[in-house]
Amino acid sequence: MKAAPSAAFQAADLDDVMARARAAPDGYAAEVLRSGLLSVGLYLLPAGGTDGQSPHNEDEVYYAVRGRAALRVGTEDHPVKPGALLFVPAQAVHHFHDIEEELVLVVFWAPPEGSVQPDHPA
Repeated sequence: MKAAPSAAFQAADLDDVMARARAAPDGYAAEVLRSGLLSVGLYLLPAGGTDGQSPHNEDEVYYAVRGRAALRVGTEDHPVKPGALLFVPAQAVHHFHDIEEELVLVVFWAPPEGSVQPDHPA
């Protein structure tokens, strides 16, 4: 097995990244940190907001920094509160709803976001 190339050290300040996400039309700051095997973003959803995301080609882990809501994965709802760790497998239909307080989510993608191309029929 071939070793993956190592990435240089990276760091980000949560307040700076939150400001970047607030300035984005979709509330998402992409590629806050990135290596060949993983990327990290930050997703903000306002209280009462709507999450319009669609399934992704990468596995995701959400870490809830702040806020309260529910995460629907398929047909099941899961509570979201500060400190929650939530794994969503690639291609799973999911979205946040019933957002009671602004939701601040650190999103870990493996492999890195956008690196897996959807399958195209021949």
